[in-house]
Amino acid sequence: MLLGLVPALIVFVFVVGALVALGFSLAPLIDWATPFADSWEESWATALRLTLGAITLGAAGLLAAVTFTALTLAIGDPFYERIWRSVELELGGEIPDRGAGVWQAVRDSTALIVLGVLSSLVVVVVGFLPVVGAVAAPVLGVVLSGRLLARELTSRAFEARGLTPTERRAVLRPHRARMLGFGVATQLLFLIPLGAVFTMPAAVAGSTMLAREALDAAPAPQPENRMSRPMRP
Repeated sequence: MLLGLVPALIVFVFVVGALVALGFSLAPLIDWATPFADSWEESWATALRLTLGAITLGAAGLLAAVTFTALTLAIGDPFYERIWRSVELELGGEIPDRGAGVWQAVRDSTALIVLGVLSSLVVVVVGFLPVVGAVAAPVLGVVLSGRLLARELTSRAFEARGLTPTERRAVLRPHRARMLGFGVATQLLFLIPLGAVFTMPAAVAGSTMLAREALDAAPAPQPENRMSRPMRP
């Protein structure tokens, strides 16, 4: 479990460095993007730029959380596969001979980053809504990132069993509320300083337990009943 802290710490330093760099350059960037506000009253121009800055930071935070998870799972795949396997062994039942593999982890991480970028754009658009945008954008950001985190963290158990994305969605459909709650709780822990580093190994273990619970509750596939087919003349 402690080995799982190493890749999380490496990626955490990288992501925090990127966010700090954005923070220092945010004010000049917003000023450059809003030259039309120079002719406004100072109070209105300041309000606009503060709002844009908050929206940008919120979208960057969502993207940072998703990127952190994607890069950490890709870099630390050998470590997290050991955690996944130990949890599978403890839970018993049918256990795959091998994990999903490093290349599958890289593909999944790339897809997660793409979805994170799209989610960030949605948060930016919502942030421009009058009155409710300032509150709705960060809340939506946490919900969307939590949903993506839960999807990615639980994927290992399904991919190791050869389930397609369609089959995975069918298995998880009765557990959507629990999946969302798990993802949002994980995302909120990620917002605590160094919380992402110490939470990641536990998140892998917890997501494995959640995936196994969904798999165990899923009905077994029924054999095709050939006798029920109409006979051809």
